[in-house]
Amino acid sequence: MAFKQLSALLAIAAVANAAPPRRVACADGVNTVTNAACCALFPILEDLQTNLFDGSECGEEAHESLRLTFHDAIGFSRTLGGGGADGSIVTFSDIETVFHANGGIDGIVEAQKPFIAAHTLTPGDFIQFAGAVAVSNCPGAPRLDFLMGRPLPKAASPDLLVPEPFDNTTKILARFADAGFTPNEVVALLASHTVAAADLIDPTIPGTPFDSTPGLFDTQVFIEVQLKGVAFPGTDNTEGGVISPLGGETRLQSDFEISRDPRTACEWQSFVNNQVKMQTDFKAAMRKLSLLGQDENRMIDCSEVIPVPPVLTTKPHLPAGKTRADIQAACIFSPFPAITAQAGPATTVPAVPGS
Repeated sequence: MAFKQLSALLAIAAVANAAPPRRVACADGVNTVTNAACCALFPILEDLQTNLFDGSECGEEAHESLRLTFHDAIGFSRTLGGGGADGSIVTFSDIETVFHANGGIDGIVEAQKPFIAAHTLTPGDFIQFAGAVAVSNCPGAPRLDFLMGRPLPKAASPDLLVPEPFDNTTKILARFADAGFTPNEVVALLASHTVAAADLIDPTIPGTPFDSTPGLFDTQVFIEVQLKGVAFPGTDNTEGGVISPLGGETRLQSDFEISRDPRTACEWQSFVNNQVKMQTDFKAAMRKLSLLGQDENRMIDCSEVIPVPPVLTTKPHLPAGKTRADIQAACIFSPFPAITAQAGPATTVPAVPGS
């Protein structure tokens, strides 16, 4: 018996003292990886950062590349089909970019096509890789996972699988449930709106952000969507938009309703002053989104190639000119978190450059 116990202890000690996984040196003489196949991503990373993302900026192309990951992947339904995160929105762009819900997505599709042609990734892999790299440029963002190995798409996605900003919460939650997402995961995915802007909600004011800090992956969108509306940022009564609390800011009807719906309001509020929770939940939901329609067991985890995002140095706050009286809290189970207002004149939000 004593010999068996000693053997077991020695086995445990051997595992504890095992060497870390052997790393493979890439041909560039600079990078090392766990799986040699991931070495091929470093030249693509450099090309993206230099030539698409304007020197690693969290700007228009980065925002649109993140948007593209969703519009490609959500083309998946347990009942209606679709290949999910397969790159069909690029391969069959003549079909999918004319879907109403994909309005304006043709710009980033056309921008990415030359990069796809110049490198070895399939369209599905490229879209998700570019999206993860794009997010890494935004201070405060999580470091997203990237798994490589998506096959070429076989067909275009069916229409009507991408939710619209004028859809009600019940319809949006049902669409996501059909793709395998819970209401809490839907709210987590909407953290993407912290680095997003609208071009077509009101075409007279393209590049109108959804929060006051579109270059930061912070929690401001979860704060500002819950403020009292004052006016439309441009044309009144645009489809998919509602009255905004700040000049120069667009508030989507869908965000407005999800933030106030009993099924999602408390989860929405939970992100207001919890950057770590938002990062963690968004990363998990994005991984799930990026694998829709794919066989994870046949893929290679190359997440280590994705750069580490810059650290966020700001704190959650009410925009200057707002007070707690402007908050329209909707969670009945907990009070709205205590946050202070910025000092200075009332906040107005400039458009995202390059829109």
